[in-house]
Amino acid sequence: QVQLVESGGGLVQAGGSLRLSCVASGRTFSNYRMGWFRQAPGKEREFVATISRIVGSTYYADSVKGRFTISRDNAKNTVYLQMNSLKPEDTAVYYCAATTSALTTTSPTDFGSWGQGTQVTVSS
Repeated sequence: QVQLVESGGGLVQAGGSLRLSCVASGRTFSNYRMGWFRQAPGKEREFVATISRIVGSTYYADSVKGRFTISRDNAKNTVYLQMNSLKPEDTAVYYCAATTSALTTTSPTDFGSWGQGTQVTVSS
């Protein structure tokens, strides 16, 4: 199974930007649809964005549309989440995830591989 490592989290003021990265192991990165999820303390894990395996079709949660952009570089085995116009309610641990599903999915249960998470804190 693919191993994932996130980076790029940190502390930022409301209205600021962060760029998260997730590096995957192996030579079969293009076989995986990738996703970003987030989880705040005491809350359910929440879908953020997903990107398809080769063409790179994207889909976003309504809460981040127009502010976040997911992208991937298959040559670098890396998926990114560019986060702009950050709000305090974006504060959470952000997780990178991978699935072999060929279909768009927003469910955490469909993703079999997960990174360790990276903390994003947005101050008001």
